[in-house]
This record gives sequence, structure tokens and C-alpha cells, in this order.
Amino acid sequence: MSFRIGFASDITENKPEECVKTAPEQNTVPRKSVVRIYFAERNMTLSYFNDLFDLHKGDMVYVEGKLEGLLGRVTEVSYNFKIKLSDYKRVISVADTDVHGEFFMAGSHFVTFDREALPRSKAVRWFKAPSDGDEFVSENDDSSFSLENLSAMNISEAVAERGHEYYMENRVRYICIDGIVGYAVVEGSKSYEVEFEYRNGEISSLTCSCFCLCGCKHEFAAMLQLKETLELIKKNYEDKYKRTDYFAAVNKGTFFAFAIDGKENAAFTL
Repeated sequence: MSFRIGFASDITENKPEECVKTAPEQNTVPRKSVVRIYFAERNMTLSYFNDLFDLHKGDMVYVEGKLEGLLGRVTEVSYNFKIKLSDYKRVISVADTDVHGEFFMAGSHFVTFDREALPRSKAVRWFKAPSDGDEFVSENDDSSFSLENLSAMNISEAVAERGHEYYMENRVRYICIDGIVGYAVVEGSKSYEVEFEYRNGEISSLTCSCFCLCGCKHEFAAMLQLKETLELIKKNYEDKYKRTDYFAAVNKGTFFAFAIDGKENAAFTL
């Protein structure tokens, strides 16, 4: 079963490679506003000043201040105000939650074979605020293991057990493979990014942003989700995957929370 999804929105589209608004479009003057933002992780609603974006109720945003890095949803937008700027923190970016494309059922996830439907560059902003400029260095050895034999991973039994729990709890929110390049977001105490390469059933260059020096629970959970998703694709959508050499799978709950919930103008066909 597949469905097409598309939303109409007044938000100005972003450049595809950015998929997050960090400054107004040229020749566009956003209307200043004071917005109320609900942060589900803290179960609180706070007010912020906005002078960078054309915000609407339902938009998902990041802010500066004590809640920097937490994603919040705009619940109210006010254009009639007078405030003391020093009393207010600002909205600093907006996540792009507009999704257009064809998705298919794949267990606990929806899967698409369209690179434009939900690319990594867009999905990552559903989980992580824009980088503050930190530099990262990584290196990989030549080791690899078969996806069919995850016991070959360099992890302890306790780590594997915890990773399996993460997998069963659907903490792998997003996973994709583009050619040989793989990427996943795993929800732990915060969102962690897992990166890897996939060639003919073999996994190599596996790393995680938790910076563990050996295999971690996030990596193991991602591999379990990858194995399940590829099995479902092979069973139901093998031709589609072969044609594009790409897939992206998003957890169903995550998909509805970001792409559907809070939209005032939307169309959904099943």
C-alpha cells in the first residue's frame, strides 16, 4: 500500500541543500511578531520575538537562550505588540516540515524511494538544531561486517541488548541509503546521528555522534532497523529500490508528528 502526501504552505521554500531557514529570502521583509512556542520535551510554552521569518501557527522552530537546541511548535503568532527587546529571546531557525511524495508501508516506518520526498538534509532538522560551527574529524579502518551477522560488531552483550531495546522501542526515527552512503537518526538522551556505508550486504565505516570509541547501542539499533527495512523492501518494493538505488524510511509516529500534525492546509491521500 502506498500513499501520496502534499501540503500547501505560505512558508517560503528553502534551498534543497539547506532544508532549514536561517535567514530571510532576498527582497523579502518578514513581518515582526511575538510568538508563543510549545516545547514538548519540557512541557512548557514561552514567548519569543521573531524578526527573521514569516512564521505561522504549527511551524517547528529553534530558539536562542536556555532552550536552545530544543525543537518547539508555534502555537500563537501576534503582530500587535510593543516589547522591550532585552526581555525576549529570538527565534533563530525554522525546520522544513513540508513533505511531498509517495510513501509506502514498511513495518513501523514509512518508506520512500524518491530522493526529494524526505532527504537527509531536511530530516535532520526535525531532530537537531543547526550546527554552531563545531568542527569534527573522523577516520575509519578497513573493517566491515555482514548485516546478516550483527554478532560480528564490536560491541558487548549488554550494549547489544540495550540497542535491541532501542530498536524495539522504535527509537530509530529515520534511516536512509543513497547509493552506498547510509545515515540514521536514533533517539536516546538526545538525537544521535549514525553514519555508515553499505555494499552488497556489508557494513563499513560505521560511526555515531555519541563519540563512543567502540560500537554503541545507537549503531546496533540502526543496524537492526536497516536489516528489517531492507527485508521489507526486498519482499514488497524491490523493483522501486533498484530503479533509484535510494530509500528513506521514517518512523510513522515521527512522520505524523512533523509532516501532518499542526498543518492547517493539507491534503492526504491513502
